[in-house]
Amino acid sequence: MPENKYVTDRKGRKFEIYDPPFYRSEFNEAHRYIIDEYGVAERDIAVFIPCALRKPYSESPSHKLFQGIIDGVLEPEQYHKVIFGSCGVVPSELELMYPFANYHYMLGKCKDDKVKQDFHEIEVGKLLEYFEKTKDTYRIRIAYCIGPFRKAMVEACRISGTEMHLLPSDPMIDKMYDIDCPFPEGSLSMQEYIDEFRAGLMIVRDEVYNNSL
Repeated sequence: MPENKYVTDRKGRKFEIYDPPFYRSEFNEAHRYIIDEYGVAERDIAVFIPCALRKPYSESPSHKLFQGIIDGVLEPEQYHKVIFGSCGVVPSELELMYPFANYHYMLGKCKDDKVKQDFHEIEVGKLLEYFEKTKDTYRIRIAYCIGPFRKAMVEACRISGTEMHLLPSDPMIDKMYDIDCPFPEGSLSMQEYIDEFRAGLMIVRDEVYNNSL
């Protein structure tokens, strides 16, 4: 461990947590609060998106992009946004709650297979608990994710039987896959993925509200 008790990002902001957050007691305690005590408001649509390196999540370039897409399709009262990944499973309105704005970690740069497997198992467990807690909270669910976060989401949905509109589609990920890139599946900010996300949100919106007519 370095002598200093924090790391800084490009803007000079200090973060005291920079090891894998899913091992930390602070994140486990926060998860227990969300599962055992926090009241998640009912909404028709749940939108699951990955956590971001920049904190708070809503200030990250990727989340600003995703939010713009969501705003172009859904009204605020129609959906609930949920952040998931190395942070656990976090209702977006809790993004400033400790420790969710106080860590700096990127799982994608991890080369340790044991750490990556541990993340998968821990995150699947947290998703399963959230799915159980919110089984009657939402009418429909959509997740926008790739990489290890997507693998955890797929596994949790399989185990729990939770129906999830998963984007981008597997064929699109296969199409964009580039083995020569550090992140072969690319970025969720890529236009092809974004176009599918927008189209998927429209399908979900129409499925919920056209079926209500």
